[in-house]
Amino acid sequence: VQLQASGGGLVQAGDSLRLSCAGSGHTFSRYTMGWFRQVPGKEREFVASISRSGRTTVYTDSVKGRFTISRDNAKNTVYLQLNSLKPEDTAVYYCAAHFTYPHEKTMRGLGEYSYWGQGTLVTVSS
Repeated sequence: VQLQASGGGLVQAGDSLRLSCAGSGHTFSRYTMGWFRQVPGKEREFVASISRSGRTTVYTDSVKGRFTISRDNAKNTVYLQLNSLKPEDTAVYYCAAHFTYPHEKTMRGLGEYSYWGQGTLVTVSS
């Protein structure tokens, strides 16, 4: 599956953004999807994951209550809604996919994902 992330930009603290990740090439609904982020000089870190149907989601503690992951399998797209943004949320955000059909699960591990998008930069000014 090929992934194309978009929606990043420069915002102020407290603002919102919605990131999108469009998939193509395979049956999107057969993939667990995830979002990760990376700051230069640091390791890529897990942000959120969503199961194939969208019924199950999981988040890293620092974004719980502020970020929401969702998906529209009819549109082959996964979203990450970022609310109440903080300067420490500044990073390049990557979407990722892994074929998990027929299982319904989320995944937190960087190495668990087989496919990656190119990243979209989110910059939050104070």
